[in-house]
Amino acid sequence: MANCKGTRMMDTVFSSDTDAIRKSAYRKIAFRLMPFLMLCYFCAYLDRVNVGFAKLQMMSDLQFSEAVYGLGAGIFFIGYFLCEVPSNIVLHKVGARRWIARIMITWGILSGCFAFVETEWQFYTLRFLLGVAEAGLAPGLLLYLTYWFPSYRRARMTVLWFIAIPISGMIGGPLSGLIMDQMNNVQGWYGWQWMFVIEAIPTVLVGLLVLIILKDSVQDAHWLTSAEKNLVQQEIAQDNQQKEGHSSIKDFISDKRLWLLAGIYFCVVMGQYAITFWLPTLIRNSGISDNWHIGLLTSLPYICAIVVMLLAGRSGDHFRERRWHLIIPMCAGAVALTFATLFASNLTLSLICLCIAASGVLTASSLFWMLPTNFLGGVSAAAGIAGINSFANLAGFCSPFLIGWITTNTGSNAIGMFLITAVLFVGASLVLGVPAKLVNR
Repeated sequence: MANCKGTRMMDTVFSSDTDAIRKSAYRKIAFRLMPFLMLCYFCAYLDRVNVGFAKLQMMSDLQFSEAVYGLGAGIFFIGYFLCEVPSNIVLHKVGARRWIARIMITWGILSGCFAFVETEWQFYTLRFLLGVAEAGLAPGLLLYLTYWFPSYRRARMTVLWFIAIPISGMIGGPLSGLIMDQMNNVQGWYGWQWMFVIEAIPTVLVGLLVLIILKDSVQDAHWLTSAEKNLVQQEIAQDNQQKEGHSSIKDFISDKRLWLLAGIYFCVVMGQYAITFWLPTLIRNSGISDNWHIGLLTSLPYICAIVVMLLAGRSGDHFRERRWHLIIPMCAGAVALTFATLFASNLTLSLICLCIAASGVLTASSLFWMLPTNFLGGVSAAAGIAGINSFANLAGFCSPFLIGWITTNTGSNAIGMFLITAVLFVGASLVLGVPAKLVNR
């Protein structure tokens, strides 16, 4: 009996020590990596979508139509689509540190070049090249998280990283509006030209910092103790044992689950970029004309989104449930976007609906990634995440192009917005086709 009690006491002490090491390790990893990864994606999203604010001046200054803007905003995703899978496979082979730095520096330079656009084809070309340059960042960072966090901790970390999107809208909106108003006609440049240059500089600087701050693997993390490294590597290895790979390219391409996930995320991204690219225009249509005030009001939906994303991520990890945590935000976003369009002339009602729409769609965009990362591992994870993201981001082309084309030909963006809400409902119904046992971890 004494030996049994002694054994139980030893097990308790061992378990307590392991829990302490586990908490310390993941706290250090989160503190060291997450703020910087958020900063990287903040820069990416700001440089990707500031064209939505440039539109408020750029279209009249360069005599661009809504259709030209829509095509230019969307063509980014063609280059993105073509290069995303190769980019993520290269990242998996050469390491995140060097490849993410390359991505950020090249796209920062290209983003600044938008200040010199004068023709439609220059606009189209630079947007395409920007997509090529940025391809691989989002799936690369998602893959990078799987190197450091097991699945039972990853929803909160993924949501935390995705919060960079609403933060970029929250800060970038007022900042872009302020730059465009205050810098207009300074040194003979339009405000939108200054905006592109000023907002591109931090991206290049952060890209250089990537080489110093990021580590390629747990083993390279000098700020973890040996015990912490061993525990994290053991949990990651156990997590990967439950994941699947593909033995050939044919198996990968013929995996119906990947195509289902790509279809779901395509629908999510349609809604995400409808909000991202057209939010300033929707607010202006409600009667606000000053760019600074438009920027301030666009920050409100993103603030709401941050709160909802954090709560949803914590809930998803707590219950280890993934499907309904995706379906409910998608449906809420679709309903709210519909009413935001119907109440377009009423600033208060429209803004409330846009807050709900942004919260729902951005929450869905972040929590979606718990589906593929919970069952794919190794090279299949690198290619699968990139493949899903690249295909789905074609919606980034379709969404602004369709809305721009419909708006140009009908004089109203309402029909385009209704189309987006229908797509969100379709995507929510597709989630039910994903087996719960495959993703609920």
